[in-house]
Amino acid sequence: MRFRKLLVLVAVLAAATTVLATAAGVAAPKQKTKSVTLVWWHNANQGAGLALWNAVAKEFHAKHPNVTVKPVAFQNEVLQNTRIPIALQSNNPPDVFQNWGGGSLVDQVKAGKVEDLTPYVKSWIKSLGGSVAGWQVNGKQYAIPYSVGVVGFWYNKDLFKQAGVTSTPKTWPQFMAAIAKLKQAGITPIAVGGRDRWPDAFYWDYLATKVCSKATMQQSAVSYNFSDPCWLKAGQLVDQLLKAQPFQAGFLATPAQQGATSSAGLLANGKAAMELQGHWNPGVMQPLTADNTIPSFLGWFPFPNVPGGKAAPNSLLGGGDGFSCSWKAPEPECAQFLQYISSLSVQRRIGSTNFGLPVAKGSESSVKDPNLKSVLAARSSSPFIQLYLDIAFSRAIGQELDNATADQFAGKATPAQVVSRIAAAAKKK
Repeated sequence: MRFRKLLVLVAVLAAATTVLATAAGVAAPKQKTKSVTLVWWHNANQGAGLALWNAVAKEFHAKHPNVTVKPVAFQNEVLQNTRIPIALQSNNPPDVFQNWGGGSLVDQVKAGKVEDLTPYVKSWIKSLGGSVAGWQVNGKQYAIPYSVGVVGFWYNKDLFKQAGVTSTPKTWPQFMAAIAKLKQAGITPIAVGGRDRWPDAFYWDYLATKVCSKATMQQSAVSYNFSDPCWLKAGQLVDQLLKAQPFQAGFLATPAQQGATSSAGLLANGKAAMELQGHWNPGVMQPLTADNTIPSFLGWFPFPNVPGGKAAPNSLLGGGDGFSCSWKAPEPECAQFLQYISSLSVQRRIGSTNFGLPVAKGSESSVKDPNLKSVLAARSSSPFIQLYLDIAFSRAIGQELDNATADQFAGKATPAQVVSRIAAAAKKK
């Protein structure tokens, strides 16, 4: 009892001291908030995307003074193929890093390299709708998407008119006929960034999506079974395209997005009539033009359907961009940062600056560009959107897919060899 009375007396004296100190104008000591730094790796290394992410880092720090965000921009292929894989194997990974979902994310989860965000995001994740499913593994959320779209043909309306192509092709035969008209008019029909390989793979991926059934496409990401004849058919259609010689001279050495002579730059500057690319292309093209504006001649149309294919008409190829927190990232600060990227304030700027197609409910109206509105409408109405195959499959299989299709574009692999190489990579899995 005596000991208890002493504790009570001490507590009373401490309280009295605090009151007296406050009354005398001396602030009572406060518990310090721990300072945190988030190193953030992303692929927006130019234009509107770079400006937006730099602003977002500053804004989040202003709202959370104890958190400093250090954004680091990389060229996409360097980030995806080299920097992230190596960093995740080290003891010093970035806290926040670009994540495209699919098989690579599954591998990262199995290796214990990414944070399970589920307990941190459950109060707000529904505001992003069904798009979050592509960044889940076994029902748990390991990354948060900020932009999701579909691949299609960006084209020069003036060059189409000059060549007598009066409407955008809806079917594969119409597409091949448009290529022939463009060549007859002395116009390079298509620009492709063959040096980066994945633009080549878009053609094989898309033609598989157009000739294979939805069930076959979905099962392939689980079973890695490529015995269905539709896979070979996709490669044969790629061969048909290659024999028409639609690409610019030196396409095998052309990068996709770096500089005015890249495939995006060729389209942006009127040197080619089309480019098969994702929803991000206007944002990539803008800084590659002389006046730093999106060309007024730019249009968009979805990849044409293939008659006789088993796919549902208007099935599309697509995917998006998101961010993960690495296993060493401080929580809840990292998840709070991803929540801010998902906020309507940021999402609406993603849409209004043509940086991407936002995913948050209520942000759709921010997309003002007519072409991106077309992409958004196609995304919304498509009966099936296949995730890019080099992302849907595991990293090793995806890399072999890109390598094999690049070899086909270079005349070093037949359609049958492309399929067998991908299947062989799957067996090693």
